[in-house]
This record gives sequence, C-alpha cells and structure tokens, in this order.
Amino acid sequence: MNVLITGASRGIGLEMVKYGIEQNWRIFACCRHPQQADSLLAVATLANGRVSVHVADMDELATIQALAYELRNEAIDILINNAGIYGSDKNTFGNVDVQSWINAFQVNSIAPLKVAEALIEQIRMVDNKVIACISSKMGSMDDNGSGNSYIYRSSKAALNAVVKSMSIDLKDDGIKCVALHPGWVKTEMGGPNAEITTRESVTRLFNILLALEQKDSGRFIDIDGTDIPW
Repeated sequence: MNVLITGASRGIGLEMVKYGIEQNWRIFACCRHPQQADSLLAVATLANGRVSVHVADMDELATIQALAYELRNEAIDILINNAGIYGSDKNTFGNVDVQSWINAFQVNSIAPLKVAEALIEQIRMVDNKVIACISSKMGSMDDNGSGNSYIYRSSKAALNAVVKSMSIDLKDDGIKCVALHPGWVKTEMGGPNAEITTRESVTRLFNILLALEQKDSGRFIDIDGTDIPW
C-alpha cells in the first residue's frame, strides 16, 4: 500500500511514517524543509527504500504542484493531509492576530484541498481510495463550550466543510473522504498534559482508515470511531 503524508517531519506525521514502515507500506513523507527534518531523514534512512522524503510547503502551492509532477507515475492508496498549525496565541475576542488567521486558513483549510486536487490522478489509480484530513474536535460548533481560539477553531471548521464537499464531489470516483480528530496528543502542539501518545493516536487512526467503507465518506470521526457533531 502507498501512503502519502503531509507534515511528516514531527509529531503525528512522523509517527505515521514509523507506523507505515512497520506495516511494510510505501511512504511518501512530505514536509516544508526536508534538509532540516533530521528525525524524518533518520527514519527514512533505516527504511530500506520504503520511505522517500519530499518538499510540500502548505504556504507555497507551487511546491504541491511540483510534488504532483514528481509523483505522476505513483499510485496513492491513502492521502493524509496532516500538516497544520495552531496560529498565534493572540486569538481571543478583541485580540485576534489577523495575519496569523489568514495564514492558518491557508495551511489548515485551503492547502488540504489543493493537495487533493493536485494528486487526484494518483489516487484514482487504486481501488481502495482514501483522502483523510486531520482535523480537530475544536472545529466542531457543537462541541465548543469554552469560546476563544478563533484562529484554530475556524480554520478546522473550514477544513471540515472542505472534506464534506469533497466527499460529495468525489463520490463517483469511489474516493472516501473523511475528517479525523486524532485525540489530545502529546506533541509540540498538544503539550505535555495531553491524554495519549502519538503512537496510540496513530494506531487508532489507521485502524479507522483501514476499515472505512464508502458509506463513511463525509464523516467527522473521533479517535474512538464515533461521529463528532459538526
């Protein structure tokens, strides 16, 4: 199986690469600056050719087009839009950093669609086609009980809308499109007080992805496999 992962240089993305190696999958690991991704490069070096590292900068859409050309002859079974940012801490009412908000929409909401568009032909090459976007429960309107976090919440809510539309537009291609909440994970973004490790998150995410059926397309799925209300 061939899996493409964005944001693969650290956190959940890097753990996905390690998990894929253990499954003997072919991994296309993408990040902004491969030359600076020491941990990813070290993992790739030990993968016996099963991992290749590629440039994919969500701020520079030209790099995504270049990636699509580079991989034009490669089939992709699962595309995982994992790259994401939290944005500025200036995200409370009356104190929102507008430029950071715009940047978060670029990375979290717009780029995942452009990645899917750029790689659609590679995805169409396989039978069991999946586009998975790592979202967050913080993008749920219904689950928002604490307010604030305008930048991250709104950009992930927008990503959910993108996933829902893709699930409709790509239905005839048999492509399953889902938004996934990875849990509260002990990463640089999640912090040390988070509930689960990257390995636990990734294991459960792939259990969900490998069990997807066509009827699941368009779902917003929690780490335990249940639906998160929009």
